Amino acid sequence: MRIVIADDAAILREGLAHLLTARGHEVVAAVGDPQALRAAVAEHRPDVAVVDIRMPPTHTDEGLRTAIELRRDHPDVGILLFSQYVETRYATDLLAGSPAGVGYLLKERVGDIDDFVDALHRVASGGTALDPEVVGHLLNAGRRGVSALTPRERDVLGLMAEGRTNAAIAKTLVVSDRAVEKHIANIFLKLDLPPSGDDHRRVLAVLRYLGT
Repeated sequence: MRIVIADDAAILREGLAHLLTARGHEVVAAVGDPQALRAAVAEHRPDVAVVDIRMPPTHTDEGLRTAIELRRDHPDVGILLFSQYVETRYATDLLAGSPAGVGYLLKERVGDIDDFVDALHRVASGGTALDPEVVGHLLNAGRRGVSALTPRERDVLGLMAEGRTNAAIAKTLVVSDRAVEKHIANIFLKLDLPPSGDDHRRVLAVLRYLGT
């Protein structure tokens, strides 16, 4: 199994590389930032990339965002998120469509290197490896806010999930386009989906709805 490791903690990065190499795997690159991760995956095309979520420069969610890019650009490369944190917002994006070849494990809950290697094998072969605590957080995040929607806002969100345009939603519900826009604005507000240049709020709202 050919592996790329991306973690800004040098000791953890090198220690993990040593453990995996000792078990007969080939660690083709061990890097500490998202840019180096992208370059390593493009150059080596590993079977799987182990990616920490919080990486430079802001140490928030750069690793997870990069994992989503890698998933898009290199769908044949397995992605195993390995972090101390549960980040639900972009993890939903990573798992959207199909979770095949994706894993998400919490560092403090992996007590056996053999279990970790087994998870790597599953992800590298197109399977899934999700920590139960991560699954619980994702489900709770999926439900968050939807219960606060009015029946009409749920109707609008349901039609959004069917891929209907605002005009089509207005025609179906026999309301004005302006009324639909107002409902959608309320949906974004209640689902805590602020404007962002990086995210498609309509898609995120539908994912939240489908997660209920």
